[in-house]
Amino acid sequence: MSMNRTGPMRMLVAGLVLALAVAACGDDSSSGDSAADGEGSGSGDSVTIYSSLPLQGASRPIGEALVNGMQLAFDQAGHQAGGVEVDYVSLDDSTAQAGAWTPEAESANARRAIQDGSAVAYLGTFNSGAAAIAIPLLNEAGMAMLSPGNTAVGLTSDAPGANTDAGEPGAYYPTGVRNYARIVPKDTVQGAALATVMNQDGCTRVAILHDKEVFGAGLATNIGLAAEGLDVEVVTNEGIDGRSANYRSLASSLAADDVDCFVFSGITANGAVQLYKDVSAALPEAKLYGPDGVAESTFYDPADGGLSDDVASKVKITVATLSPEEYSEEGQQFFAEFEEAYGEPNPNPYAIYGYEAARLILNVLERAEDPTDRESVRQALFETTDRDSVLGTYSIDENGDTTLTTYGVYRIGGGNLVFEQSVESG
Repeated sequence: MSMNRTGPMRMLVAGLVLALAVAACGDDSSSGDSAADGEGSGSGDSVTIYSSLPLQGASRPIGEALVNGMQLAFDQAGHQAGGVEVDYVSLDDSTAQAGAWTPEAESANARRAIQDGSAVAYLGTFNSGAAAIAIPLLNEAGMAMLSPGNTAVGLTSDAPGANTDAGEPGAYYPTGVRNYARIVPKDTVQGAALATVMNQDGCTRVAILHDKEVFGAGLATNIGLAAEGLDVEVVTNEGIDGRSANYRSLASSLAADDVDCFVFSGITANGAVQLYKDVSAALPEAKLYGPDGVAESTFYDPADGGLSDDVASKVKITVATLSPEEYSEEGQQFFAEFEEAYGEPNPNPYAIYGYEAARLILNVLERAEDPTDRESVRQALFETTDRDSVLGTYSIDENGDTTLTTYGVYRIGGGNLVFEQSVESG
């Protein structure tokens, strides 16, 4: 997911990936430290873990929840793992002016980590478009990257939803060696979950609009493909301008097409609140749906600039998390510990993913032959097998994908996400 004000995100990413990879190589060769040539050996008995997440704008609530989850995990471990001290540095890949992540901020964060000889891993990103910027830079430096939030298919696979015209996923791995993994299921799973829920709810004529970003465009494809095997007709599947003042004309055209269900495949920052308001006004009886890209209080809580209660009550959102009651004893313990640490009894669903991302990296450092060496850390990450965690038991496959396949479906009530059901979409 990324900002694209002038055209499809896929074209922007393809150009930025090549340009930034070349620029990174030039910077690295002149920096003169161990990180510069990709060897990345840390300094003795300490290492640094960086995170890069949006801490301003519409995605701020998710970014803060992820960072708090990570901080909790590092604090509980006493900032020690594998016999070394572990320093954690949180970076912001958003800007106040953009109100969301930017390619410039993300590339600067990745470069900062690369140039730090003690850095052995990078936790991020939340937005898939940001990952498309960071992965090739970190790949050249041989640094492991672990995402708690990216879902775009093409980051790891050429399965449906990937943009093979842009060379996905190969373009992100210039060395030919995978360095990127994620603990959240990719959008083949989320697309199937959304289509399944709409089918269960009796949707017959569905409109899909997306924000033209890496995440949004890819997920829209996956929703459409999943709908083909169900009793759901996709009437339209097209991109929007996320900076439009309103979407009344577009919403009117959906009403003319007798649409009974609507789903936006995109992020809050790209016009989501205004879009849902206009669609709800034009289609007052329609059921509304959204992905994890709008699972933010800035979308669903009127006190935080989100939808009014009358519109929000029509919306269901898919997120790769469950109700606290459906987690294992270890998962439920996390929620109790998070509340004790931060005073939040009902944290954003992504808090637990931030926690597990940090816990996994700590475990990787324990298993790595040399926790101060980037290549040892990268190898150990991809050797993650049958890990018992707060999310359940999972492995990381050779592409960097998790074996988890469950999505939670949430409705909105009183400015909060309220768990409704789990959907298994593997």
